[in-house]
Amino acid sequence: MTGAPRTVGFVGLGAMGLPMAQALLAGGFTVHGWDLRADSREALAASGGLPAESAAAAATGADALVLMVVNAAQAETVLFDEGALAALPPQGIVVLMATCPPAAVVAIAERVQASGRGFVDAPVSGGVAGARAAKLTIMAAGSDDSVAAVRPLFAALGDRIFHVGPTPGQGATVKTANQLLCGVHIAVAAEAFALAEKIGVDRGLLLEVMSGSSAASWMLRDRGPRMLQEAPEVTSAIDIFVKDLGIVLQAGRDARAALPLTAAAHQLFLASSGRGDGTADDSQVIRSYRVLNGT
Repeated sequence: MTGAPRTVGFVGLGAMGLPMAQALLAGGFTVHGWDLRADSREALAASGGLPAESAAAAATGADALVLMVVNAAQAETVLFDEGALAALPPQGIVVLMATCPPAAVVAIAERVQASGRGFVDAPVSGGVAGARAAKLTIMAAGSDDSVAAVRPLFAALGDRIFHVGPTPGQGATVKTANQLLCGVHIAVAAEAFALAEKIGVDRGLLLEVMSGSSAASWMLRDRGPRMLQEAPEVTSAIDIFVKDLGIVLQAGRDARAALPLTAAAHQLFLASSGRGDGTADDSQVIRSYRVLNGT
């Protein structure tokens, strides 16, 4: 991606995708964006982007096609069923930034590369706050040439950019390990608060103690205060971790790796979702403990 204009097709203008597309606009890129939701396309237009009429239209003439969709199935639909890959110029690069199972990423990459186009597996971490601040962590896997070509794009989106390996799927593997730790950290923090609630210890005091002790973690400091609220602002939903920890468990099965803590955390998020809290902030997995403990 050299010279001007630098044109990006962007598919998936959701809670993270829209601020990412806006960050690209702020970085001087021309962005053609597509999302099924009209309000998301309108928000892109209000930021100076160019709403497309379809995924294929977003890919037409683009140097890179960024996919920030929900899952691998959506990525496949966009690329192969809705014609985005065929519409992407022959020298274009597909950049898959959604969290997907490593095996699924490998399969998608093989089909994209068979068409002669480039492919970079580049999941992100940092959530909505990181997307809005353009301070995402990006875990890119792909050939040196492909990653180098889209590095200016990454620089507009994040402040921690890692080339984790030459093979698509390696980025997804790093993100899988990241989500394992994130999900388990949230669940175990909720468990600590649940114990305090059961015994009658002040939760705010407990948070203050733990945040400055050896038990502290980024997740505790970020999610802990929200666990003390009844209905905190949603920055990452329960259902995101139902999906992501499901991906972790799938990767574990593929690798024949035992992941008992992940399985337990997944069940807690799944229970929260099953009770109707799937769209609540992920800190509210603590509600599953309250049900278990009768508090």
